[in-house]
Amino acid sequence: MTKLTLEARMGGAWRMKAGQTVRVINPYGTQAVDAWALADDGAETGHGTCDYSSMEHTRSVNSSIYLDTGLAVMGMDRRPLFTMIEDSSPGHHDTQLCPCNGPLYADLDQPPEHRSCAGNFHDALSQIGLSMPFTPASLNLFMRVGVSPEGEILRELPVASPGDHVTLRADRDIILVLSACPQDVTPINGPDCVPREIELEFSEVQP
Repeated sequence: MTKLTLEARMGGAWRMKAGQTVRVINPYGTQAVDAWALADDGAETGHGTCDYSSMEHTRSVNSSIYLDTGLAVMGMDRRPLFTMIEDSSPGHHDTQLCPCNGPLYADLDQPPEHRSCAGNFHDALSQIGLSMPFTPASLNLFMRVGVSPEGEILRELPVASPGDHVTLRADRDIILVLSACPQDVTPINGPDCVPREIELEFSEVQP
């Protein structure tokens, strides 16, 4: 097992083989984690040939606006990229809200250099020599987003407990990208608006 810390406000990218798992641990219970996957099949990103996680197909295939235990994140080809196989949190991980980004922080009167999940996604890919010309929608782990009867999106406080975790299993060879959300203006990361680190535990690759 390989244990890593993803520091607050930062992102990272890791290659995972089919069947490999990663446990995403929320030490404080309040930290939202944006997640993406790219199919690691030799196709080059940046040229429109790499399959990537699609929240619209994920919602369609699962018939749910949430990701919970036993449900998979789908690629644009509607095939699973990874499945959530374990969840000690209250669940209902969000698939609706966009990853935080530069224009969003500009709307919140933050400076251009404010870190964002979208920026973390591209920075993480660049660290392994890849790029994409756009930012896909993210799976938002531990983020609480409800919908009112009138269809209003409700941004709610996190409800996970310290130490809660989810375990994700790669269903094919993928590049997993995670961002410890830098949001420090709205209380998506808890009422104190303080981004915090997360812990990762990768299983060994099976022969």
